[in-house]
Amino acid sequence: MDLEKHPAAPAAPAAPAAPTPGGLRASDADRDRIARILADAVAEGRLTPDEHSERLDSLYARKTVAELDVLVRDLPAPGAAPGSAAAHAPAYAGTGSGARPGSSETVVAVCSSSARKGRWRPPAHTRAVSVMGDIGIDLTQAVFEQQVTEIEVVCVLGNVEVLVPENVTLRGHGSGVLGNFEVSGSGTDSVDPNAPVVIIRGFALLGNIEARPKPGSRLVDLAGKLRDHHR
Repeated sequence: MDLEKHPAAPAAPAAPAAPTPGGLRASDADRDRIARILADAVAEGRLTPDEHSERLDSLYARKTVAELDVLVRDLPAPGAAPGSAAAHAPAYAGTGSGARPGSSETVVAVCSSSARKGRWRPPAHTRAVSVMGDIGIDLTQAVFEQQVTEIEVVCVLGNVEVLVPENVTLRGHGSGVLGNFEVSGSGTDSVDPNAPVVIIRGFALLGNIEARPKPGSRLVDLAGKLRDHHR
């Protein structure tokens, strides 16, 4: 009989539990889809402009698919006929592995300058990083292909300026430490609730971040172009 003590074999680590669909972290593509659903709802009269604005403001503060689902739970599925079974299905059920990822771009200026201007197509998400540099993002002649365009800015000892047309809704969420974060005209909705929304999120450390409408600059038939693009 073997009386020698042998240490017990370590137990195999348990496999991490797969997250439930509602607990998945939301992606940029998830948020862009929700923004389009909200735009359709206000165009059909299901939401008032104030309700649309409130839901859109909270869109980027929510972290999971389940939290996004709450924003459109009382809205019909896009393209469903009124009274049909599909019309009573949730408007948003998350995106699977085959979902189209949201477009994105990074603009960097380190002891230099960088600019985006003229007739260009801004992506759904732009990250601008300025370290002792200057960045200019001019959207006054841009062709918007999504309802919501988000620009995330980090500015250290630099300067970042964003210009938008007068009839685009501009919103800002940010702060500065020994620096400046200023979004002029934020909270003023455009006349057409289907017009693009530009959201500036930023942090300035000993730097300057400024976003404002350019006087006299307007996009023509913007809501119609957005609707045509999503058909």
